[in-house]
Amino acid sequence: MSFDINTIIYLLEIIVGGLLVGVGVHFVPVGGAPAAMAQATGIGTGTVQLAAGSGLTGLLSAGLMMSVTDNIWPILATGAVGAMIMMDATMLTGSWIYAYAVGAPFASAKVNYDPITKFSQPPYVAPGTVGQGIPTVCYVSGTIGAAMGGIGGALIYYPLVQINGNPAMSAVFAVGIFMVDAVLASWNIQGTIEGFHDPKFKKWPKAFKSCLVATIILAVVAVLITPIGGV
Repeated sequence: MSFDINTIIYLLEIIVGGLLVGVGVHFVPVGGAPAAMAQATGIGTGTVQLAAGSGLTGLLSAGLMMSVTDNIWPILATGAVGAMIMMDATMLTGSWIYAYAVGAPFASAKVNYDPITKFSQPPYVAPGTVGQGIPTVCYVSGTIGAAMGGIGGALIYYPLVQINGNPAMSAVFAVGIFMVDAVLASWNIQGTIEGFHDPKFKKWPKAFKSCLVATIILAVVAVLITPIGGV
């Protein structure tokens, strides 16, 4: 396949999509196993799983919109909204469990005051933990991260479909690309993160660089190979 102007645009779209997934992970409140035991703020699962969840939901939402229109803007918007609904529902359900099943307050040990509500956090943090539940700022940050992941998933999927006309093969390559970016971001975070107010958030430039290199390679491979399965 020759690298004409359209191919270059498709490559850039895939690269930007991968970067959105990698950086967007840093906005999502990931608590892992400690959060599952109410010992950390965030969602009680891993970084990669949450990134895959938002990316896959964005991809599926974008695929549904692509059956209606080829206009990229509503496709990206649908991907973002689908991912945000998925992440918000997950965070809201986790909050209900914390509040009504575990009886843990919503608090963060990473900041003294919630950046949004300005409420004091230390009085509500249980000793020996780094907060419980999903405070307001984490919810807002997670919504932003989900939007980035959803747009990223859609932005990877859309150009691949335009190249080969095969939604199934495009979905396989899209999933593979944002899984790689999610794993790189996960290694950069190394454990739990609450969102843009977490000190670990400042590490995102390292993930950006890693995801940039990885996504460029994957984008070139995807653009060269996917036409083989075209219809």
